[in-house]
Amino acid sequence: MEDQQMDRIELIKLVERILSAEDTEKKLHELIELLEANIPDPQVVNYMYSKEYEDLTPEQIVDKALSYKPFYL
Repeated sequence: MEDQQMDRIELIKLVERILSAEDTEKKLHELIELLEANIPDPQVVNYMYSKEYEDLTPEQIVDKALSYKPFYL
């Protein structure tokens, strides 16, 4: 999975797995790195853990992160 971009469904499953917190801390770190490698939005982890975004579903988190457009100076 790491060699090619993940699709939306795979990303949603990944966010669900991360949010379930059933893996070891080391494995969670690896999963977060995988998520960050597949989503351009640097705030994706904040969408999962910040109180401001606590009502977002995994689908909404992924959609919000995928809609990110980088700002170039």
